[in-house]
Amino acid sequence: MQPPPVRRRKPVHKWRNWWLKQLHTWHWMSAAISLTAMLAFAITGITLNHAASIPAHPVTVDKEGMLPASLRPLLAHPAAKDAPLPGPVASAVKSAVGLDAGGRAAEWSDDAVYVALPRPGGDGWVSIDRASWKITSEVTDQGWISYLNDLHKGRNTGRVWFWFIDVFAVACVFFTLTGLVLLYLHARRRHSTWPLVLGGVAIPFLLAVLFIH
Repeated sequence: MQPPPVRRRKPVHKWRNWWLKQLHTWHWMSAAISLTAMLAFAITGITLNHAASIPAHPVTVDKEGMLPASLRPLLAHPAAKDAPLPGPVASAVKSAVGLDAGGRAAEWSDDAVYVALPRPGGDGWVSIDRASWKITSEVTDQGWISYLNDLHKGRNTGRVWFWFIDVFAVACVFFTLTGLVLLYLHARRRHSTWPLVLGGVAIPFLLAVLFIH
C-alpha cells in the first residue's frame, strides 16, 4: 500500500511577504508615535462627555501694579485697532503682575488698554488705566481636568499645539489604515474579522441615525 501523496504547500508570494513586513513596520511606528497622545485624547474624551457632572473649583488671582512714569507717554494716545502693547510696556506689565501680554492684540479705548489672555483650563486679562496708570490683572484657573479638556479641543493652545494635533491625526490615520490592510491580509484565517469590522461601522451609524435628532 502506497503512502498518501504529500501535499506541498503553495509558495508564498514574495510581494505578500514584502507588504506584510512594510505594513507591520508602518503600523507599529505609527502606534508608537501616537500611543501616548491617543491614550490622553481617549481619557479626555470621557471627561468632556461628562463635563457637566465633574465638579470644578475655579481659583481666581488678582494682582495690581503701576506703570512707570517713563513709559506712560507710550500709551498717551490710542493706537491702531488691535495694536499690541509697546514692548517696554509689555515688559513692565510682566514685571508688575507676572503676565506676558507682549504680541497680543489689545483693545484701546479713551480710558484704558485691555489685553485678553485666554489660556487652556482658565482665563486671564490685563488692563492699564490711562488716567491713573494702574495695572490690573486677573487669572482664573479651572483645574487640571479643564486644562486637559482644552488641550483635547485645541482651545487657546497656540500654533505649536495646533500643528501637533495635525501630526498626531496623520499618525492615527496611518495606524488605522495599516491596521485595516493587515486585517484584510489575515482575514482568511480569522473568520470573525469582517463581522467585527462591519459592526464597528454599523453601530455608530445606527446610533447616530436612531438616537441623535
